[in-house]
Amino acid sequence: MNKKIRPRLLYADYKGNIYDDPDLLMVCRRGDEYSLPRPDELTELPPESNIFFLPERYALGLDPKTGKLVVTDKLAVSAFVCPGYTLTGICAYKKQGDASPLPLFAYGAVGYFNGRFYVCAKKVDNDKRQVFKNIPEKKIQRGAQNLLKKYPHNRLISHLTKCALTYCCPAARNLALGRFEAPLPTSMVCNARCIGCISKQPEESKIPATQDRITFTPTPLEICEVMEEHASKEKRPIFSFGQGCEGEPLTQWKTIEKAISLYRKKGGQGTVNINTNGSITASIPPLKEAGLSSIRVSLNSANKILYQKYYRPKGYEFHDVKSTIKLAKSIGLFVSINLLYFPGVTDTETEITYLLDLIEDTKLDFIQLRNLNIDPDIYLSIQDNLSPSVGLTNFKKRLKKNCPWIQFGYFNPYLA
Repeated sequence: MNKKIRPRLLYADYKGNIYDDPDLLMVCRRGDEYSLPRPDELTELPPESNIFFLPERYALGLDPKTGKLVVTDKLAVSAFVCPGYTLTGICAYKKQGDASPLPLFAYGAVGYFNGRFYVCAKKVDNDKRQVFKNIPEKKIQRGAQNLLKKYPHNRLISHLTKCALTYCCPAARNLALGRFEAPLPTSMVCNARCIGCISKQPEESKIPATQDRITFTPTPLEICEVMEEHASKEKRPIFSFGQGCEGEPLTQWKTIEKAISLYRKKGGQGTVNINTNGSITASIPPLKEAGLSSIRVSLNSANKILYQKYYRPKGYEFHDVKSTIKLAKSIGLFVSINLLYFPGVTDTETEITYLLDLIEDTKLDFIQLRNLNIDPDIYLSIQDNLSPSVGLTNFKKRLKKNCPWIQFGYFNPYLA
């Protein structure tokens, strides 16, 4: 990145029009720190990213003449970056009084320079799995409708076509197109109460859930039909249990075991993966025996205190999660963690130390650097004594230096 690039502040008026400020520079936030973005933290805003304004939040910028932070009377503007990119800095703003919580998105700092938008984010995966810019919407609609016609009695097909057409779920859209990774939601219930759960929030919560949770448990046959249909179109199919529209898939591990076994016994090929919180360790060996290929365990932190505060588990503890990761690796599964990355928290010295201990102890294979979708102030409210941030680039270097086998990415890899 050119060191001479210094993006200007973006702000919005109350009609939603977005402007750049000629006198103020873009500022980003990492935890409790506010600063100009470092040159290596900026990326030209990728296609299929979105820019939006933040209600009840004033934009913050830096006056280059005085070197002081300026609170404007205009609305802050943020970017929701497309898949494959991890944020390096959060949008800087000052919240108005009792502002309502922000929806469950990731709020990247974004600015404007020389006719282009720049976001605090770095590309972490070259996989084009969720790139749809050259695909006509009618092709996705046609694919979804064909699935409904072919499987009129399959409830899982019906659910996933709604996800594709109503919520524009990238995984469901790929199923409609017959490419890459197919989603297999199975569970109506969850044994965690994540603060940032996108499919179910408690009644007293003011945070809106972004999509509906599945309202039934599909049969092994319904699941197997989806797998077979997808494998008939994709040469390198990936199947993933554990989606945003469901609870914890391991609570339905016996159904999943039967579905995988049925698929494999019929000659089904491809990578069968489960995205999970890793809470039910005893389920992993029978799933492996049935034909599971890989497991991805979601974590916001390897620090059990911060983990408990965010996940608020019911009936399990962080040590169960660690045991699941360790066991899965020991019996030959490919093991990833879905690290819910938050600039200024995940990349601090304290958090890196905890994470290194986990990697070195379990010998896990892969880290998916996904953005934590949450109101920044809500997440920062559960933090204690944040240590200095080292930034995403140095974060990755530190992990790689100590654990040279570890790989980084964003998506579940296909395993030959």
